[in-house]
Amino acid sequence: MTHTPPRFDLAAFLPYQLAVAAAHVSRGFADRYRTEFGLTIPEWRVLAHLAQSDAISVREIHQRVDMDKSRVSRAAARLEAAGLIEKRENPQDRRLLDMRLTDQGQALVARILPIALAYQDEVLALLGTDAVAFVGALQRLNE
Repeated sequence: MTHTPPRFDLAAFLPYQLAVAAAHVSRGFADRYRTEFGLTIPEWRVLAHLAQSDAISVREIHQRVDMDKSRVSRAAARLEAAGLIEKRENPQDRRLLDMRLTDQGQALVARILPIALAYQDEVLALLGTDAVAFVGALQRLNE
């Protein structure tokens, strides 16, 4: 007697739908900042996190975002070479380097943020009246 596995519809599987939606939304925004500012997704994520912190390490960014530590490190190295961030020794743990935005990096983030917020408004508009519930559900999933 053979066992027939239950029918599985990947397109209806919530984890798959969330992953595809996240990739789609991320690529849509990435197209905008890549075209205008020449940034990659990892570079934008590093800049965005640094914009919210005075100083933060590669390890901390890696823990906060879904990105390999090596990708964070390479993005940080490119941003440092471009003069957008600077690295300094962490006073509590000399093995770690803290990163900070330079004045040039702060100016770039200030130019990107209105584009980011406008893109967010576009995505929320697509969700219509479901936007508030959807954002609340995402927050619960990310706790």
